[in-house]
Amino acid sequence: MEKNSKAGLGALLTPDNCVLILIDHQPFQFAGLRSHDSQTVINNVVGLAKAAKIFGVPTLLTTVVEERGGFLLKQLQDVFPEQKPINRTFINTWEDERVVEWVKQTGRKKIVIAALWTEICLAFPAIQAAGEGYDVYGVTDASGGTSLESHDMAIQRMIQAGVTPITSVVFSSELQRDWARQETIPELAQVIYDHFGNVGTSLRWEFQLLATQPPPTA
Repeated sequence: MEKNSKAGLGALLTPDNCVLILIDHQPFQFAGLRSHDSQTVINNVVGLAKAAKIFGVPTLLTTVVEERGGFLLKQLQDVFPEQKPINRTFINTWEDERVVEWVKQTGRKKIVIAALWTEICLAFPAIQAAGEGYDVYGVTDASGGTSLESHDMAIQRMIQAGVTPITSVVFSSELQRDWARQETIPELAQVIYDHFGNVGTSLRWEFQLLATQPPPTA
């Protein structure tokens, strides 16, 4: 029986099997965003980038004609201050050989992508890369479209092409996978505090309660 690459433990992301590409989170792209609140996308993509950095996932930043569309979102650039984003003319990121070569150099076959806008800058490279044998995951809440319909139709189109939709919380959870991996918990907890909304608030409250409880007696 042929193995289904989209099911089973091997279908899940790990720090060692994936790369992250963040595409065109720039002022001009945010100006056209209508499927999501801008602050929500900013919150989610910055949290996504921080999670990738915590777990050592190779991450590529890229912009399109930044001299007209603006530089990468500062909060996002600040996560990787040493990296100069690849500035493209190609609308489809996967047609830029620098991006494709970067992925090939990592030797990894799972590509996680978030982009503005969903229907173009996420869908085009996701569909092409999936057709070339990569397992592609589109982060839907760290991306956004020019309308809710555009965003939703793009997700449906990508699913038909074999792309797996995920969210930013799923990404960090799959990488952590086991709370026994204590070395990443402090930094991940800070991401949860800062970017996971009510979950972060509740986690901080839980830790405060634990800190005030007396130690167990024999």
